[in-house]
Amino acid sequence: MDSLRYLELLDRDHERLRWAATRDLAAAVPSCPGWTVADLLYHVGEVYLHKAEIMRRGTWPEPWPPEPDPAHPVRFAEHAFGQLRAEFDARKPQDEAVTFYDDDQSVGYWIRRMAQETVIHRVDAELAAGEPVAPIPDDLAVDGIDEVLLIFLGYGSGKWPEEFGDALTAADGRAVAIESGAERWLVRPTRERVEVAKGDTAPAEATVEGTPQEVLLWLWRRSDGKSLTFGGDPELVERLRGMLWAATQ
Repeated sequence: MDSLRYLELLDRDHERLRWAATRDLAAAVPSCPGWTVADLLYHVGEVYLHKAEIMRRGTWPEPWPPEPDPAHPVRFAEHAFGQLRAEFDARKPQDEAVTFYDDDQSVGYWIRRMAQETVIHRVDAELAAGEPVAPIPDDLAVDGIDEVLLIFLGYGSGKWPEEFGDALTAADGRAVAIESGAERWLVRPTRERVEVAKGDTAPAEATVEGTPQEVLLWLWRRSDGKSLTFGGDPELVERLRGMLWAATQ
């Protein structure tokens, strides 16, 4: 996907998020236990402002986060989105920007990350409002699966293994294959890190298969997985689920 496509979907999903969130600010968000819709809007607003400040300052903003106005969560989130889009519009995707992912220190990385952040929280807002989840385009969903598995799980487990605790220590190298459409990811947890290889056709001891949207939402714990097809050793899938909890918090 290119940055123009990410920005198109970012705008679309933000608008849908805002529409769903304004239905009832006090509603509980079932996919984020303990949060109301107002909490969701504050979180999204803080994330947007954080990335805008990173691009402005060229470093991680400290102190953080700012104090939001508790009376106006919608206004806070809208202001934050405006700040984020202004920074994206003022830069090229290839311009330098600090990120937590060593392999990509660019504005384009944050464009991608914010598109993926927004679509997941758009789903949260829809679930809280009792609205049907609007379709996630296949290209965005497949890209989101890539991000979760290759960056958050694979890269993240190597850079911050302490965040994964006993899940890594208990790993035995047996693999889980994630399959969606024409794509396949082989996920092999080891004691050092989780190895993830896209396109690897090697046999796996367990499999997870479904549409791009359903796989993405399952990886982000926004779906119970009832629409997915599971094969092989269910214990390995449960272990992977635990590692995903650490990777996506």
